[in-house]
Amino acid sequence: MKPLFFFFPLLITAFAACVVEPELHPSPEPERMHAFSDTIDGKSVDLFLLRNENGMEVELSNYGATIVAIRTPDKNGKIEDVTLSYDNLTNLRAGKSYFGCVVGRFANRIGGAQFTLDGQEYTVPKNDGDNALHGGINSIDKQVWKARKMNDAVRFTIEIPDGANGYPGKMNVTVLYSLRIDNSLVIDYTATTDKTTVVNLTNHAYFNLSGDPSKQILDHVVKMRAKQFTPVDSSLIPSGELRDVKGTPFDFMNAKSIGTDIQQPDEQLLRGKGYDHNFVLNASNEEAAVEVVEPRSGRKMEVFTTQPGVQFYTGNFLNGTEKGRGTAYQFRTGFCLETQQFPDAPNQPNFPSAVLKAREQWKGQTIYRFSIQR
Repeated sequence: MKPLFFFFPLLITAFAACVVEPELHPSPEPERMHAFSDTIDGKSVDLFLLRNENGMEVELSNYGATIVAIRTPDKNGKIEDVTLSYDNLTNLRAGKSYFGCVVGRFANRIGGAQFTLDGQEYTVPKNDGDNALHGGINSIDKQVWKARKMNDAVRFTIEIPDGANGYPGKMNVTVLYSLRIDNSLVIDYTATTDKTTVVNLTNHAYFNLSGDPSKQILDHVVKMRAKQFTPVDSSLIPSGELRDVKGTPFDFMNAKSIGTDIQQPDEQLLRGKGYDHNFVLNASNEEAAVEVVEPRSGRKMEVFTTQPGVQFYTGNFLNGTEKGRGTAYQFRTGFCLETQQFPDAPNQPNFPSAVLKAREQWKGQTIYRFSIQR
């Protein structure tokens, strides 16, 4: 019989063979980090990377609290970016299509660029014809936010001064991006104010689940739990009506491709040059408000949200002037699902209220969950 110490080296070797080294999560390559790094008005701009154990990656910039990239696998395991984005900070700053940034303090449109709150009329900048769009000029999408990187999350914060772009109240905004093991990108929004004001915060990411931003998104199949939408006038301001989608091109209650009805001679589609409308969501907390599948890649995206509406926009104003990822982004090569309060809510008494009172807290959450449908 061999002495006991004879087996110690064998036991140690066997144990070592069973130990799995922890996966290292390197930072983005130096060239990419450099492309999104600078100092603006004395504030440092940086690129942040989140990566989970499945290999999904999310890149974020504290300029505009922007989603720079979402890389997720297709049915063959090929990992590709499924967003439209810029290749560097210079183009991000010059961009006009709001790729991936957080917009507010009031996202979407306000008709006539004015509203009344507590008996006082407020006038905000006209940056979309006669209307206000996405918070105004040089709003939070064009500002450097404070950033804090955590293990699986990045928190961005910004203070909007009282009177900025004509809106009342000093508002403090926090946006927390978290990447989960189930390939969910979770976005948590929080806002407080020292005066009664209006709030509508959303992310303006453009998606193309094919992974090829040169392809149109018309074959993407969409299912939306929305029985109504808010029709708009010729300047894309809601009329105040909540119109049933049944029997119209806006019915996505049963899954259909984006291209199925987009060419219909419908007055609302003609006004938006396609879909550029707010849908009234009626999903439960456990249900995805929207599901999108790209058939060739098999990629599926589900959208869960606490918000009452979602702006479905099909890239109708993309015309090749915006560039990134080695291509010029053309007509309908990306779509947006901007979870939100209803557009023009401050002027529409029958819409859900977008008013935030002093010392109260507004919260919202949106989840984009990615998977494969074979």
